[in-house]
Amino acid sequence: MSMLSGWRRGSHDADGFEYPIYTEGEGPGVIVMHESPGLTPEAVRFGREVVDAGFTVVLPHFFGPAHRAPHALEAVRVIPLLCIRREFTLVATGRTTPVAEWLRSLARRVHAEAGGVGVGAVGMCLTGGFALAMMVDPVVVAPVVAQPAVPVPLTARRAADIGLDPADLVAVRDRVRGGCPVLGVRYREDWATGTRFETLTGLLGHGFLRVDLEGRGHATLTSERNQGAVDAVIDFLTQRLHPSD
Repeated sequence: MSMLSGWRRGSHDADGFEYPIYTEGEGPGVIVMHESPGLTPEAVRFGREVVDAGFTVVLPHFFGPAHRAPHALEAVRVIPLLCIRREFTLVATGRTTPVAEWLRSLARRVHAEAGGVGVGAVGMCLTGGFALAMMVDPVVVAPVVAQPAVPVPLTARRAADIGLDPADLVAVRDRVRGGCPVLGVRYREDWATGTRFETLTGLLGHGFLRVDLEGRGHATLTSERNQGAVDAVIDFLTQRLHPSD
Protein backbone atom coordinates (compact mmCIF):
# COMPACT_ATOMS: atom_id res chain seq x y z
CA MET A 1 0.00 0.00 0.00
CA SER A 2 1.30 3.46 -0.89
CA MET A 3 2.36 5.67 2.01
CA LEU A 4 0.34 8.39 0.26
CA SER A 5 -2.89 6.39 0.56
CA GLY A 6 -5.37 8.69 2.27
CA TRP A 7 -3.64 11.83 1.01
CA ARG A 8 -5.74 13.84 -1.44
CA ARG A 9 -3.95 14.19 -4.76
CA GLY A 10 -4.29 17.42 -6.69
CA SER A 11 -2.13 19.91 -8.52
CA HIS A 12 -1.27 23.59 -8.43
CA ASP A 13 -0.68 25.66 -11.55
CA ALA A 14 0.86 29.14 -11.25
CA ASP A 15 3.57 31.32 -12.79
CA GLY A 16 4.14 28.89 -15.66
CA PHE A 17 4.73 25.84 -13.46
CA GLU A 18 2.46 22.97 -12.41
CA TYR A 19 3.25 20.26 -9.86
CA PRO A 20 1.27 17.52 -8.14
CA ILE A 21 0.37 18.19 -4.50
CA TYR A 22 -0.77 15.81 -1.77
CA THR A 23 -2.91 17.10 1.11
CA GLU A 24 -3.91 15.58 4.45
CA GLY A 25 -5.04 16.71 7.89
CA GLU A 26 -6.97 19.55 9.50
CA GLY A 27 -5.93 22.84 11.01
CA PRO A 28 -3.56 25.58 9.81
CA GLY A 29 -1.63 24.82 6.66
CA VAL A 30 1.99 23.69 6.44
CA ILE A 31 3.79 23.18 3.13
CA VAL A 32 6.51 20.52 3.45
CA MET A 33 8.99 20.54 0.57
CA HIS A 34 10.94 17.35 -0.04
CA GLU A 35 14.66 17.02 -0.66
CA SER A 36 16.63 14.97 -3.18
CA PRO A 37 15.98 12.36 -4.46
CA GLY A 38 12.22 12.88 -4.19
CA LEU A 39 9.06 12.48 -2.13
CA THR A 40 10.43 9.48 -0.26
CA PRO A 41 8.75 7.42 2.47
CA GLU A 42 10.81 9.32 5.07
CA ALA A 43 9.53 12.66 3.77
CA VAL A 44 5.95 11.37 3.80
CA ARG A 45 6.48 10.06 7.34
CA PHE A 46 7.59 13.50 8.49
CA GLY A 47 4.56 15.03 6.80
CA ARG A 48 2.35 12.58 8.67
CA GLU A 49 3.92 13.62 11.97
CA VAL A 50 3.03 17.22 11.22
CA VAL A 51 -0.53 16.16 10.33
CA ASP A 52 -0.80 14.32 13.65
CA ALA A 53 0.33 17.49 15.45
CA GLY A 54 -2.81 19.29 14.24
CA PHE A 55 -2.07 20.73 10.81
CA THR A 56 -3.21 20.54 7.21
CA VAL A 57 -0.07 19.40 5.39
CA VAL A 58 0.56 19.91 1.69
CA LEU A 59 3.37 17.95 0.02
CA PRO A 60 4.39 19.30 -3.40
CA HIS A 61 6.11 16.73 -5.62
CA PHE A 62 8.87 18.52 -7.54
CA PHE A 63 11.10 15.71 -8.82
CA GLY A 64 12.18 12.11 -8.36
CA PRO A 65 10.10 9.24 -6.98
CA ALA A 66 6.89 9.70 -5.01
CA HIS A 67 6.45 7.73 -1.76
CA ARG A 68 8.67 4.79 -2.74
CA ALA A 69 12.19 4.13 -1.52
CA PRO A 70 14.71 5.49 -4.04
CA HIS A 71 16.89 3.16 -6.06
CA ALA A 72 20.61 3.05 -5.30
CA LEU A 73 22.40 6.17 -6.54
CA GLU A 74 19.08 7.79 -7.52
CA ALA A 75 20.07 10.98 -5.72
CA VAL A 76 23.18 11.17 -7.91
CA ARG A 77 21.06 10.87 -11.06
CA VAL A 78 18.55 13.50 -9.93
CA ILE A 79 21.07 16.33 -9.49
CA PRO A 80 22.18 16.60 -13.15
CA LEU A 81 18.54 16.64 -14.23
CA LEU A 82 17.78 19.51 -11.85
CA CYS A 83 20.71 21.49 -13.25
CA ILE A 84 18.96 21.79 -16.62
CA ARG A 85 15.48 22.56 -15.28
CA ARG A 86 14.67 26.26 -15.38
CA GLU A 87 12.71 26.32 -12.11
CA PHE A 88 15.67 25.37 -9.88
CA THR A 89 18.99 27.12 -9.28
CA LEU A 90 21.78 24.96 -7.86
CA VAL A 91 24.95 27.01 -8.33
CA ALA A 92 24.10 30.68 -8.98
CA THR A 93 24.57 33.08 -6.07
CA GLY A 94 22.39 36.02 -5.08
CA ARG A 95 19.40 34.60 -6.93
CA THR A 96 15.98 33.54 -5.67
CA THR A 97 14.76 30.20 -6.98
CA PRO A 98 12.55 30.66 -10.08
CA VAL A 99 9.88 28.48 -8.46
CA ALA A 100 9.40 31.02 -5.64
CA GLU A 101 6.32 32.66 -7.14
CA TRP A 102 4.70 29.25 -7.59
CA LEU A 103 5.37 28.48 -3.93
CA ARG A 104 3.99 31.82 -2.76
CA SER A 105 0.86 31.23 -4.83
CA LEU A 106 0.50 27.77 -3.27
CA ALA A 107 0.86 29.30 0.21
CA ARG A 108 -1.94 31.76 -0.49
CA ARG A 109 -4.15 28.93 -1.73
CA VAL A 110 -3.40 26.77 1.30
CA HIS A 111 -4.16 29.66 3.66
CA ALA A 112 -7.45 30.39 1.90
CA GLU A 113 -8.49 26.74 2.19
CA ALA A 114 -7.14 25.89 5.67
CA GLY A 115 -7.61 29.25 7.42
CA GLY A 116 -5.75 30.25 10.55
CA VAL A 117 -3.25 33.01 11.17
CA GLY A 118 -1.00 31.98 8.29
CA VAL A 119 0.96 29.15 6.73
CA GLY A 120 4.11 27.25 7.69
CA ALA A 121 6.80 26.32 5.17
CA VAL A 122 9.42 23.61 5.71
CA GLY A 123 12.25 23.31 3.19
CA MET A 124 14.93 20.61 3.24
CA CYS A 125 18.33 20.35 1.53
CA LEU A 126 17.83 21.50 -2.09
CA THR A 127 14.55 23.13 -1.05
CA GLY A 128 15.87 24.34 2.33
CA GLY A 129 16.15 27.97 1.30
CA PHE A 130 12.75 27.94 -0.40
CA ALA A 131 11.09 28.71 2.94
CA LEU A 132 13.00 32.02 3.00
CA ALA A 133 11.83 32.87 -0.51
CA MET A 134 8.25 32.06 0.49
CA MET A 135 8.20 34.35 3.54
CA VAL A 136 8.44 37.37 1.27
CA ASP A 137 4.67 36.83 1.13
CA PRO A 138 3.19 37.79 4.53
CA VAL A 139 0.88 34.77 4.50
CA VAL A 140 3.93 32.63 5.44
CA VAL A 141 4.41 33.11 9.18
CA ALA A 142 6.35 29.97 10.18
CA PRO A 143 9.36 29.43 7.88
CA VAL A 144 11.68 26.48 8.61
CA VAL A 145 15.07 26.07 6.92
CA ALA A 146 16.36 22.50 7.30
CA GLN A 147 19.95 21.81 6.14
CA PRO A 148 19.90 24.28 3.21
CA ALA A 149 22.30 22.96 0.55
CA VAL A 150 21.86 25.38 -2.37
CA PRO A 151 23.90 26.90 -3.91
CA VAL A 152 26.13 23.83 -3.81
CA PRO A 153 29.03 24.98 -1.56
CA LEU A 154 31.83 24.59 -4.08
CA THR A 155 33.38 27.94 -3.10
CA ALA A 156 33.33 30.09 0.05
CA ARG A 157 30.96 32.51 -1.66
CA ARG A 158 28.49 29.76 -2.55
CA ALA A 159 28.82 28.19 0.90
CA ALA A 160 27.68 31.46 2.49
CA ASP A 161 24.91 32.29 0.01
CA ILE A 162 21.30 31.79 1.13
CA GLY A 163 19.67 31.79 -2.29
CA LEU A 164 17.91 35.16 -2.35
CA ASP A 165 18.18 38.09 -4.71
CA PRO A 166 18.87 41.49 -3.06
CA ALA A 167 15.24 42.62 -2.95
CA ASP A 168 14.05 39.37 -1.37
CA LEU A 169 16.94 39.49 1.09
CA VAL A 170 15.74 42.89 2.31
CA ALA A 171 12.14 41.67 2.46
CA VAL A 172 13.10 38.67 4.60
CA ARG A 173 15.14 40.84 6.98
CA ASP A 174 12.26 43.30 7.31
CA ARG A 175 9.76 40.54 8.03
CA VAL A 176 11.97 39.16 10.77
CA ARG A 177 12.38 42.61 12.26
CA GLY A 178 8.61 42.86 12.16
CA GLY A 179 8.22 39.78 14.35
CA CYS A 180 8.38 36.73 12.04
CA PRO A 181 11.26 34.48 13.20
CA VAL A 182 12.94 31.80 11.10
CA LEU A 183 13.80 28.36 12.48
CA GLY A 184 16.90 26.59 11.16
CA VAL A 185 17.97 23.00 11.83
CA ARG A 186 21.18 21.28 10.74
CA TYR A 187 23.92 18.91 11.79
CA ARG A 188 26.83 21.05 12.93
CA GLU A 189 29.41 19.24 10.75
CA ASP A 190 27.26 18.95 7.62
CA TRP A 191 29.46 20.30 4.82
CA ALA A 192 26.46 20.73 2.48
CA THR A 193 25.01 23.57 4.56
CA GLY A 194 28.23 25.54 4.17
CA THR A 195 28.29 28.68 6.32
CA ARG A 196 24.68 29.64 5.62
CA PHE A 197 23.67 29.51 9.27
CA GLU A 198 26.36 32.07 10.04
CA THR A 199 25.04 34.22 7.18
CA LEU A 200 21.51 33.98 8.55
CA THR A 201 22.61 34.76 12.09
CA GLY A 202 24.43 37.85 10.84
CA LEU A 203 21.47 38.97 8.76
CA LEU A 204 18.61 38.13 11.13
CA GLY A 205 20.21 38.21 14.57
CA HIS A 206 18.01 36.77 17.31
CA GLY A 207 15.24 36.34 14.75
CA PHE A 208 17.07 33.29 13.42
CA LEU A 209 16.41 30.42 15.82
CA ARG A 210 19.17 27.84 15.35
CA VAL A 211 19.14 24.15 16.17
CA ASP A 212 22.71 22.90 15.71
CA LEU A 213 22.84 19.14 16.12
CA GLU A 214 26.06 17.33 16.88
CA GLY A 215 27.50 15.13 14.16
CA ARG A 216 28.10 14.85 10.43
CA GLY A 217 24.61 13.83 9.34
CA HIS A 218 22.53 15.73 6.81
CA ALA A 219 18.82 14.88 6.52
CA THR A 220 17.69 16.08 9.96
CA LEU A 221 13.97 15.34 9.50
CA THR A 222 13.99 12.29 7.21
CA SER A 223 16.59 9.61 6.44
CA GLU A 224 18.93 10.76 9.25
CA ARG A 225 16.14 12.13 11.40
CA ASN A 226 16.89 13.51 14.79
CA GLN A 227 13.95 13.47 17.16
CA GLY A 228 15.10 16.71 18.77
CA ALA A 229 15.01 18.41 15.36
CA VAL A 230 11.56 17.02 14.58
CA ASP A 231 10.25 18.17 17.96
CA ALA A 232 11.77 21.63 17.48
CA VAL A 233 10.08 22.03 14.11
CA ILE A 234 6.67 20.89 15.34
CA ASP A 235 6.95 23.09 18.45
CA PHE A 236 7.82 26.09 16.28
CA LEU A 237 4.90 25.44 13.93
CA THR A 238 2.57 25.06 16.89
CA GLN A 239 3.72 28.30 18.53
CA ARG A 240 3.42 30.26 15.30
CA LEU A 241 0.25 28.74 13.83
CA HIS A 242 -1.71 27.86 16.99
CA PRO A 243 -0.95 31.01 19.03
CA SER A 244 -4.04 30.59 21.23
CA ASP A 245 -2.65 27.27 22.46
